[in-house]
Amino acid sequence: MNDSVLATPTAVLDARASLGECPVWSRDEQVLYWIDINAPALHRFDPRSGENATMPLSESIGCFALRARGGFVLALRSGIWLADAHGHPTRKVADAPYDPHHHRFNDGRCDPRGRLIVGTMNENRDRGSAALYRVDTDCSVRELFSGMTISNGLGFSPDGLTMYHADTPAQVVRAFDYDAGTGTPTNGRVFMQWSGEKERPDGAAVDSVGNYWVALYGAGKVVKLSPRGRLIAEHPLAAMCPTMCAFGGPDLCTLYITTARQKRDAGELALLPQSGGIFAMRVDVPGLPEPRFAG
Repeated sequence: MNDSVLATPTAVLDARASLGECPVWSRDEQVLYWIDINAPALHRFDPRSGENATMPLSESIGCFALRARGGFVLALRSGIWLADAHGHPTRKVADAPYDPHHHRFNDGRCDPRGRLIVGTMNENRDRGSAALYRVDTDCSVRELFSGMTISNGLGFSPDGLTMYHADTPAQVVRAFDYDAGTGTPTNGRVFMQWSGEKERPDGAAVDSVGNYWVALYGAGKVVKLSPRGRLIAEHPLAAMCPTMCAFGGPDLCTLYITTARQKRDAGELALLPQSGGIFAMRVDVPGLPEPRFAG
């Protein structure tokens, strides 16, 4: 098993986000969109100018996707919303399929056909009551499976035939056969299991040759796994809680990483003051263009 350290991500935006998440690269604009879940907002970071524009929201946001028709689709605590190009929610298209007093949407992304696949989390963390859902292009919502506490780590192989999904507290990533025609995952099997106390798989991204990059929340690193689940490399960064990865840049060879500073003690934040920022590093294999929501 090759666990060599190949590169170190560096901070490109000292955002001090409480819970930075869901980086999404816009090829049209050449900017990175991302969110802060706890201080609800959609952000737009331009790496050329270094400017970051904030679009506040009135409720928690778990994830979002760019929309093929323009604007965004947002997974807010109250349900699925469509938003305009400025991030303003304009129309609620589906109610939340859970009790919003203790559950919310979490990690999600579009599949290759433009459906939004989005999971939930149980904020009480007292039982496996979270689930994974599919938001079809007609904005109807279907449960795919349940039984986890925090749904995370969604990704798709380059051919679209494998879906990856993490259950963060269980420290496991599973791979599923994915039927692109119906948007249905089947035949789940363990892709990677961690045992270290701080190795909790969070958000992920898949590159153009099928390697799975996943942020290990609490372990201060992003790891690269082969399509067979072999550890290829570890990339530590100056924040203990990386949350998700995304490929960007004109050639999709820049890996952006969001991080969090929530619930970290003062001593750690003094040593790692850029926690909550966005980090980036160059990679030698490009990522995949992020699909847009087709609804």
